[in-house]
Amino acid sequence: MNNLNDEVTKFLNDLNHPFRDAIEQLRWVILNADGGLTENIKWNGPNYCYAGNDRITMRIQPPNQIQLIFHRGAKVKTQPEDKLIQDNSGLLTWKENDRAIATFRNMAEIEINRPVLTEIVKKWIGAAAQ
Repeated sequence: MNNLNDEVTKFLNDLNHPFRDAIEQLRWVILNADGGLTENIKWNGPNYCYAGNDRITMRIQPPNQIQLIFHRGAKVKTQPEDKLIQDNSGLLTWKENDRAIATFRNMAEIEINRPVLTEIVKKWIGAAAQ
């Protein structure tokens, strides 16, 4: 995977996070779901942008779980009538119709949900761009 950001890797190296392997697995899943995603740091964690717009932010503190925040950027936008994407997996907890959270407590949860998570990322990127 060639779109790992060196700044993010250095940040994670310096952090010495107990879930580092899980964080790396999530980085891999997200960046491989869509080749147009780029990675940076936002809110003290890895963040993923599409066409320069924030779409997925990884919350790594507190260090007892990892959460992926699916959103449409920092600016408030008009809420869509329905949830931004259809998700029957139960992986997402919806906070608004355009903001959802996926929580992982260990590497096994990531592995089990990898195909579903890949699809969620693809759908989210497509829907959030509209």
